[in-house]
Amino acid sequence: MSRVSLEGQVAVVTGAARGVGELLARKLSARGAKVALVGLEPDALKRVAERLHTDSDHWYADVTDHEAMVRVAAEVKQRFGKVDIVVANAGVANGGPFAESDPQAWRRVIEVNLIGSAMTARAFLPVLTESRGYLLQIASLAAITPAPMMTAYCASKSGVEAYAHSLRAEVGHKGVRVGVGYLSWTDTDMVRGADQDEVMRELRQRLPWPSNKTYPLGPAVDRIVAGIERRSSHVYAQWWLRGMQGVRGYLPAIIGAAGQREMRRFEPRLKNAGTSLVGAGGAADEEARNTVRN
Repeated sequence: MSRVSLEGQVAVVTGAARGVGELLARKLSARGAKVALVGLEPDALKRVAERLHTDSDHWYADVTDHEAMVRVAAEVKQRFGKVDIVVANAGVANGGPFAESDPQAWRRVIEVNLIGSAMTARAFLPVLTESRGYLLQIASLAAITPAPMMTAYCASKSGVEAYAHSLRAEVGHKGVRVGVGYLSWTDTDMVRGADQDEVMRELRQRLPWPSNKTYPLGPAVDRIVAGIERRSSHVYAQWWLRGMQGVRGYLPAIIGAAGQREMRRFEPRLKNAGTSLVGAGGAADEEARNTVRN
């Protein structure tokens, strides 16, 4: 498809305080889009908003809170007059063996990544329908291939991929386009946080090329921006991810066999693997929930 100019369009980015969300907001703004930032770190969101090139604003909200997201959608519409683009980017991750995982952390990954994405779409679909706009759901390589020690993350990203494909069929006749964005290991706080766990880091290093590399953030976000400009159904942040679609049917069996060998190798060290949410984004999520509980 030909690219659509972003000049004057209004884009909403969740999880915009850091990483993919922050840089995406900056690049969208550089192309003339007005940006609404949504996340759990108001001070960080404010700093991001102040550095953008175009009119922007920020909202504190937990994407899993339906009422909060409906309020944000209404306020963004009131503030900017419309919404053309929504990027459901907010996400968290944890690792470690499923049997020893922290049940609350495991559940939270599902809540933020899957339910939070659905709450984002539910809140903004009315305004996207008005503008015949575009929803981009950020998924992952984890949606294409399973991986041991990542049960919650793989389940959540497989879930959002399937949900987004279903939603595309539901809303396409209304003029709303829905895309799914796929990223491999990209240089963000989340990936760096996961790499602080020795077992997780070594397991990742033993993955076959090119899935064992950490990719720079800038080129990945450039590809996402290009996908937004084209209103693409599939957006690949790394060039080789497109090719994975053709072989994904074989991957569960391959990973199942190879994973057993790796888990047997690492078994004596698994008791030391972390199970909490990783990275600065995970810490921000924990802090926000603790504040609500207290």
